[in-house]
Amino acid sequence: MRTIVHLSDLHFGRTDDALLTPLASAIANLAPDLIAVSGDLTQRARTAEFQAARAFLDRLPKPQIIVPGNHDVPLHNFFTRFIRPLTRYLRYVTGDLEPFYADDEIAVLGINTARSMTIKRGRINSAQIAHAKKRLGTLDHEVIKIIVTHHPFEFSNRRASHKRVGRADLAMDMLLACRCDLLLAGHLHTSDAGSVAMHSVISSHDAIVVQAGTATSTRGRGELNSFNAIQVEANRIEVRRFGWRPVERIFESMGSERFERTTTGWKRVSPSGAV
Repeated sequence: MRTIVHLSDLHFGRTDDALLTPLASAIANLAPDLIAVSGDLTQRARTAEFQAARAFLDRLPKPQIIVPGNHDVPLHNFFTRFIRPLTRYLRYVTGDLEPFYADDEIAVLGINTARSMTIKRGRINSAQIAHAKKRLGTLDHEVIKIIVTHHPFEFSNRRASHKRVGRADLAMDMLLACRCDLLLAGHLHTSDAGSVAMHSVISSHDAIVVQAGTATSTRGRGELNSFNAIQVEANRIEVRRFGWRPVERIFESMGSERFERTTTGWKRVSPSGAV
């Protein structure tokens, strides 16, 4: 079994600093095997914000898979935005825009969807899709394949489908071909977990899509600050949400969703245990 902590939308520059130490403590208590951070580490991609983000990441367990978000691309400095959009991210966070972690149970690939040409929406290109297929497509069926992006490929609730990453349909074809199991994203500051069906003429596969809320930002959009702790086994995945309790000043478990592997992919398990 593996435990993955999924953080997103930290937004240093607009953080509630009172949450930082309780968050680091809650994560340490979970003793995760991996931390996945799905973008927007900063509010305005300023040097001081990246330095603060780096200092916080250094307090958390390793290894870490981190990808940038649209807020990690400078907004108002047009030269930096279009010529060197991720220079500060690469300097202070990680120099790897295609981070990858694998062991005998999980394989986790990060994909950068942040782009200079868009303010909020992201995009994935054909080279990234080919790279992901090469990385994940040859892995053993028993290895749980996980992709981390800032912008979502898909939602369990299709009402938000217009907010998917650009070229999402091409990406979903790749995810189907690789039999990806778990897709982690952020961007919307809302928490959700469900399964989505991916179809082609000759096959289909249900993957789990997980959205993380903002862990530390003051821009909660009506939700509590939160993060996800995901327990991964060969045939069972549980996504547990931890939310901030301001009175107690702790992050506390606030419920979970459970999924089981079937012949056609991952299905949500009801409280009674039926799929």
